[in-house]
Amino acid sequence: MQQNKLGLWVLTALVVGNMVGSGIFMLPRSLSEAASPLGVILAWLLTGGGVLMTALVFGNLAIRKPELNGGPQIYAKELFPKRSNASVLSGFMSSWGYWIGNFAGNVAIITTFTSYLSTFFPILTSKQTVFMVGATPIKLGNLLTFMVCTALLWGMHFIILRGIEGAGKLNFIATSAKVLGFFLFIAISLFAFDKNNIGSVVAPRYDEAGHAVSLFGQVNSAAIATLWAFVGVESAIVFASRARKQTDVKRATILGLLIALIIYIGISVLVMGLLPQKQLIHSEKPLVDAIQTILGPSGAYILAGLGLISLLGSTLGWVLLSAEVPYQAAKQGLFIPSFLKENKKGMPKFALILSNGLAQIFIFSTISHSMSAAFDFVIYIATLAYLVPYFIASVFQLKLTWTGETYKTNTKQRITDGVIAALATIYSIWVIIAGTSDIKTFMLGIVLLASGIIFYPLVKKAAEKEENAKKRLSA
Repeated sequence: MQQNKLGLWVLTALVVGNMVGSGIFMLPRSLSEAASPLGVILAWLLTGGGVLMTALVFGNLAIRKPELNGGPQIYAKELFPKRSNASVLSGFMSSWGYWIGNFAGNVAIITTFTSYLSTFFPILTSKQTVFMVGATPIKLGNLLTFMVCTALLWGMHFIILRGIEGAGKLNFIATSAKVLGFFLFIAISLFAFDKNNIGSVVAPRYDEAGHAVSLFGQVNSAAIATLWAFVGVESAIVFASRARKQTDVKRATILGLLIALIIYIGISVLVMGLLPQKQLIHSEKPLVDAIQTILGPSGAYILAGLGLISLLGSTLGWVLLSAEVPYQAAKQGLFIPSFLKENKKGMPKFALILSNGLAQIFIFSTISHSMSAAFDFVIYIATLAYLVPYFIASVFQLKLTWTGETYKTNTKQRITDGVIAALATIYSIWVIIAGTSDIKTFMLGIVLLASGIIFYPLVKKAAEKEENAKKRLSA
């Protein structure tokens, strides 16, 4: 089965592909608005350092606990006594929230794909009414957007069903193309960089009341924005059970993070030197506006093409990941047993069908504004779905170093890993506090996690059934 396993570079492509998606195209604007050039650089270094500690935790756990597959949320069950109610409940709830965040995020990526496609096919933005559904007019552009989104979602679905190796290779090709494209963008920008556009590297920023924001305040605001650029760094660990070597999981996580960080810092800083600050802050498409200063109108098509490639790779990677999460959780006894169903290629067919079926419901938001509110609701409260698993993994690593489990007599490595886990834990706590400081976000996040409690009895029943079967075999 070695040929059906994922190697180092395919795993790395999954990490980079899932991290570097649509967000990179808007980050330069939001960062320039939040902080001075110095603040932006410090924010990247702070976030990059924190995520690096978290990535080291992920990689280390993949090697020390190879039997725990499916993502950082899986470790929640290990924080409590084995097979206890608290263990099963915590594992299920964290997996539930993370899964919902994944398939909801898929829809955001897929719908963004059509916005870049409209550069080449303006008809996707047509306001012409095709027909009426009750009192709701269905616009031609909205209808075509719905059809494109649906075709993309289920196209990826059938590609993945053909096997992990083929899907991984296709993602590798798409990721390689976009990484090359972004590095070419950086290289071109270096020649056109104008430091006069940046102005003072410590130029002040002001809040809504007109008060000057300190450098620390700027870094804090920008760091929250940069955090979302790193969501997906856990991709390799989700597919740890499908890796050829567990050491490749750690290497792919670190390598993918470093590649993404170079791209992020390079583009964020260089765009500041291509566009005047006022233009950059008010730009709705900063990378397109930046490349047009160098290549003229054709730059918009070049960036749109790069965006399409980027989003294709991200869509494939995230659809694959959204099915793998509940599948691996079910293998750990933390999800409904139906999610264990596979096809002949060993792919989680039930998890894939259900994940994409739920995503399809939200895709209806492209033709019916009545669905938009529900879509925004899920995206808005998915905050905790990504942040909490990072915290859980860091705490679990801290627990291993504290108890000495898996370390035997290797005291030096135990201390080193303990320091890394402590830093990752502190970073995770800071991010959760900062990212959910708004009480609405926090409360809705709790609602998201609590919604899974309806299905917990099914999970608990399956876990008890498995435990009883083990007892009969050992009797």
